[in-house]
Amino acid sequence: MSSTLTRPSPAGDAAVRVAVTPRRRTRIFALPEARWAAAALVLFLIALPLYLLGAQAWAWGPLFALTYATGGWEPGWAGLQALKEKTLDVDLLMVVAALGAAAIGQVLDGALLIVIFATSGALEAIATARTADSVRGLLDLAPTTATRLRDDDSEETVPTGHLAVGDTILVRPGERVGADGSVLDGASEVDQATITGEPLPVPKQEGDEVFAGTLNGTGALRVKVERDPSDSVIARIVAMVEEASETKAPTQLFIEKVEQRYSIGMVAATIALFALPLLFGAALQPTLLRAMTFMIVASPCAVVLATMPPLLSAIANAGRHGVLVKSAVVMEQLGQIDAVALDKTGTLTEGTPRVTDIRPLAASGLSEDELLRLAAAAEHPSEHPLARAVVDAARNRDLDIPVAEDFASAPGTGVTATVEGEAVAVGSPARLLNGHNHPAVAVAARLEDEGRTAVLVEAEGTPVGVLGIADRLREEAAATVTALTGLTGSTPVLVTGDNPRAAARLAEEVGITDVRAGLLPQDKVTAVQELQEAGRKVLVVGDGVNDAPALATAHTGIAMGRAGSDLALETADAVVVRDELATIPTVVALSRRARRLVVQNLVIAAVFITGLVIWDLAGHLPLPLGVAGHEGSTVIVGLNGLRLLADGAWRRARTGRGQ
Repeated sequence: MSSTLTRPSPAGDAAVRVAVTPRRRTRIFALPEARWAAAALVLFLIALPLYLLGAQAWAWGPLFALTYATGGWEPGWAGLQALKEKTLDVDLLMVVAALGAAAIGQVLDGALLIVIFATSGALEAIATARTADSVRGLLDLAPTTATRLRDDDSEETVPTGHLAVGDTILVRPGERVGADGSVLDGASEVDQATITGEPLPVPKQEGDEVFAGTLNGTGALRVKVERDPSDSVIARIVAMVEEASETKAPTQLFIEKVEQRYSIGMVAATIALFALPLLFGAALQPTLLRAMTFMIVASPCAVVLATMPPLLSAIANAGRHGVLVKSAVVMEQLGQIDAVALDKTGTLTEGTPRVTDIRPLAASGLSEDELLRLAAAAEHPSEHPLARAVVDAARNRDLDIPVAEDFASAPGTGVTATVEGEAVAVGSPARLLNGHNHPAVAVAARLEDEGRTAVLVEAEGTPVGVLGIADRLREEAAATVTALTGLTGSTPVLVTGDNPRAAARLAEEVGITDVRAGLLPQDKVTAVQELQEAGRKVLVVGDGVNDAPALATAHTGIAMGRAGSDLALETADAVVVRDELATIPTVVALSRRARRLVVQNLVIAAVFITGLVIWDLAGHLPLPLGVAGHEGSTVIVGLNGLRLLADGAWRRARTGRGQ
């Protein structure tokens, strides 16, 4: 069960809330596929220098044999199981090709094939385990118990799964809401960023909706349960992530068909090349040698290497520049996107409220610094994010913040305190003014029209100024939107749980015209699905739990790493580790360059394989020459793909020359 701890900061600030969610993360080497692949790789790396330096066979032979055994037994066994279902698995074909290579003395070639495919299987197993971890982590956000009120107002603690529609629950300060419902009584502010992505806690009072898993503030709430726990918003997020992950996990049907046909064709051709000459009286040894030569030169090793080096090089290059791309498949998919959906809070913005406007009223006679100093003193003991923004702004100006006395906080209204003998109130203009017509009302309205949160400051009951607070736009946001528009041919879509006015204001600043605001997680999924049903391949960029279903549903998902939730980071296909928004169009352009190199390499590999196969079938291809041609093609395509390791490839992608 997740909890919220309160601890004083080292500088003696107001307490800072730290959400603590237990991590149940599967360790890599807890997976058998990872252990076997690692063992095969280590054995191969030990044997390789011995083999290349001409050591005796007894030195490297057992090591290569163990490489075959550790790396090949799982795909080989899986292939045999597939044969029972009358399916020829390409992994089994690779194991047979590796054994065939060893049978005619090409031990190194076979071991390399084994290591490549064992590693691939391990990466797939790790990705599957991480997805399961993510879903479990999301479930930790919802409390396991709730305080249910009986008809006589007595309390009982029950598992949240036992709550029923119509029950009344009590949510104390600092607790997570146990079920979706509406407030019957009480007032508080609820941090529902996990559901809607809104950067600030939302005031809640009688009649307002609350969601399971969101964090209650300083007031107590009585909530009427209106949805079954299995149908809560957070439960639906879990279901959507699981569903989308399952539909994305299998290899595309077209690729599977190609693999099947190639595997069957290669096996049939090898058997025919061995059996038919024997039927016509050919000698066994040269016939076997020719069939094994065919299996070697027809092996898709060159095709595998044609595909992986450009993609892996691009992954390594992106990683050096702060973008973690989780697999070669993802790197390839990034280059296919033709539409982008961007979250607002924590993605286009920094995700932290900051004071943007300081408006002292003329009648107060205060300067900006004096107004900010007064507000910071009153807000200093508060834990509210707006309070921290005010205090931080005062510190950034090196203002001396007086000690406040008689501090009190009213949820949804604001705070009161005595500062240097003067009664000061800081909070909502609507609540503090209570309908009175005052010049401060017009100032607050202008700030709110500009997408700010207005905070009124009163001294001795008289308004003295208004502060404007907003989640600050990232410096590179507008340039990133422009670059993504150039790459995809269409302006990105803004999908956010924030209010329409704030969303529209930000969209105007960055050049986005399609704004979809006030969205719950399932609404974001719907928006993405609409784009995909129109034939678009959508890239979603987000950072919160509320973005996870859309990240999972999209063709490709990228999470912002610094402020990103655990679920978003695990669900996304790539993570911007350094939180640099401008790297997103760069990695998309780099992916397109990698895909072009893949096509080049596949053409090179196909020419070599076709030529060598025709030579072996139509004439007599010497085994050493066949191996040299086969290995030569792998070296050529490998070196071609490694071009993307250079920093110059990243610079060209960033400036647009890599598109």
